Amino acid sequence: MRISTIACAVAFALVLSASFQAQMRFNYPDAKKVVQIDDYHGTKVSDPYRWLEDPDSPESRGWIDAENKVTLPYLQSLPKREELKERLTTLWNYARYTAPFKRGDKYFYYKNDGLQNQSVLYVTDSLSSSGKVLLDPNTFSKDGTVALSGLAVTEDGKTLAYGISKAGSDWREFKFLDIETGKDLSDNLKNIKFSGVSWMRDGSGVFYSRYPEPNEETKLEDANFSQKLFYHELGTDQSTDVLIYERPDDPKLGINGLVTEDGEWLLIYLRQGTSPKSQIYFKRLSDKNAPIVPLINKFENQYNYVGNVGSTFYFQTDKDATRSRLVSVNLLARTRVWNEVIPEAQETLTGVSFINDQFVADYLKDAYSQIRIYSRDGKFIRNVELPGIGSAGGFGGRREDTETFYTYSSYNAPPTIYRYDMKTGNSTLFRKAEVDFDSSAYEVKQVFYPSKDGTKIPMFIVAKKGIKLDGTNPTLLYGYGGFNISMTPGFSVSRLVWLEMGGVYAVANLRGGGEYGEKWHMAGTKANKQNVFDDFISAAEWLIANKYTSSRKLAIQGGSNGGLLVGAVLNQRPDLFGAALPAVGVMDMLRFHKFTIGWAWTSDYGSPDDAQDFKALYAYSPLHNIKKGTRYPAVLITTADHDDRVVPAHSFKYAATLQAAQAGDAPVLIRIETDAGHGAGKPTSKIIEEVADTYAFLMQNLGMN
Repeated sequence: MRISTIACAVAFALVLSASFQAQMRFNYPDAKKVVQIDDYHGTKVSDPYRWLEDPDSPESRGWIDAENKVTLPYLQSLPKREELKERLTTLWNYARYTAPFKRGDKYFYYKNDGLQNQSVLYVTDSLSSSGKVLLDPNTFSKDGTVALSGLAVTEDGKTLAYGISKAGSDWREFKFLDIETGKDLSDNLKNIKFSGVSWMRDGSGVFYSRYPEPNEETKLEDANFSQKLFYHELGTDQSTDVLIYERPDDPKLGINGLVTEDGEWLLIYLRQGTSPKSQIYFKRLSDKNAPIVPLINKFENQYNYVGNVGSTFYFQTDKDATRSRLVSVNLLARTRVWNEVIPEAQETLTGVSFINDQFVADYLKDAYSQIRIYSRDGKFIRNVELPGIGSAGGFGGRREDTETFYTYSSYNAPPTIYRYDMKTGNSTLFRKAEVDFDSSAYEVKQVFYPSKDGTKIPMFIVAKKGIKLDGTNPTLLYGYGGFNISMTPGFSVSRLVWLEMGGVYAVANLRGGGEYGEKWHMAGTKANKQNVFDDFISAAEWLIANKYTSSRKLAIQGGSNGGLLVGAVLNQRPDLFGAALPAVGVMDMLRFHKFTIGWAWTSDYGSPDDAQDFKALYAYSPLHNIKKGTRYPAVLITTADHDDRVVPAHSFKYAATLQAAQAGDAPVLIRIETDAGHGAGKPTSKIIEEVADTYAFLMQNLGMN
């Protein structure tokens, strides 16, 4: 009798809780609607929230403040939110290192003591000592929003060029530092975006790319055209920098310069938007009068410089090999012949290093790392044995180096740094992260599931060992599917907390990524973009069919292009999910190309200015396929008011439209970070706050205990 009474009490409490959720209503801010009708190839499209495209207008600032006044108090009041934040803080508080690299007789590496907002750059003469702080970006600003964003050290290890970005912006300013004294030099380079710097071998100057200096009349969307390659001589003012290469005939071209390791050659890369296909020109630096000569003058394939021996150059390319291969060519030959060095394999070749006169080839086998060593003439030498299904990165160095360093990690394995002897093939432990987490209690599995058209899609699943497949597990499904970017196993402190909460974490390797080469990438672009959404939906259906979870317990997450993914599948299958987390998403597929660098994404998306592309874009655009009167699951949109890559207008207009359309009781909220950008360089403190909010939101809306 007593057991029955307790059971009834528990059931009543659950019903009461559900009833409370059902009665909860959110007073979303009023978002005025304007009459704005655009004609796209004969199709009339309304854009009532066009005014939100200006994030700094008084009306927009008022709307942003009003939205945050709804969202933030709700998130901060959620049960377990503070407990989640405390656990995240504890887990995050471990020393983190990057693999060291060597220039001259010095080693350089990044270290974060644990909760520092930005990692610190160290320098040492010997890896047996910890060295000294060379550059601490935590001193750049009080709130940690100014970040170190790129660096380059001279071959002799005496001078450092380092980039600074503010509030997560893609714009960089480069400064220069005397490594011995630790003092800044007078040089200062501005208006740099999507470019690093490349030193002359003697350290006398750098090549870099910049955009024209904006003025008061320059519109934000017009500041991302006409990139030019310059040479800056150390000790001079930027105004005297020498223009090396420009293309006034095509202001959309991206232009970057690279000095070869021997200092003899300058390679000039041209790119169209985000497409991996490139053109390459070269110039001999020992001859001031040497012309700029074309090597590849058509945008047909991808070519990545690996190294050179004199005029013999080695490139990784997907020409005649969709999964990539290594080839060589003599630049000075009267008739250039491209010779195959390492042929295409069953696995996807993602990168090659040239160390100890050997090639270190990084392959992806079903989205996880395999490393192989080859001789200079392409003969296989050995595999680098890795601990398991994970990701290996690093393997940096110069042609004459006999050692290199690499990092291995996986979803349940914190980063471990190894020193690798190129002569013997021995890997020795260099540094191991110590995290307050029992990784042995969790396992990583890989499954293959059929998409809508029958294509087999790989998916990683991380969960506690022995998990019951009864359909009750809260599950977070993550995806990206675009721009030739591969989703590989990697360590994330925030995911540890999700696993400790009893959650399942799944990552689907969707088409549009680079996991299986260029064919896989192209199968998820332009008119084929629906394949990506079908792949993601099929992943969700597989998890449900195999009793990992249920629709009520399933959340989806993605950022940037992945935010677009979440928005699109949410419209197509709102019944399939319990919650959705679109972050900094590309939501307006009819106007994305009009903001900042958005025009560069047409290589993957197509252009709404083209009638055929428009038809495909309009069919899935997250903003334009929201249906009023639909019961959407709980949605937490996240963005930043200073994101100058995927401008916040995407998320603003999407949130206003979705809030007006919601017919159910589940919350549709937008969390707007201030003084932040697309994500890069975000302070640790802000990351912890955002993750705590996200998981508290999922706990509340997935019915987690």
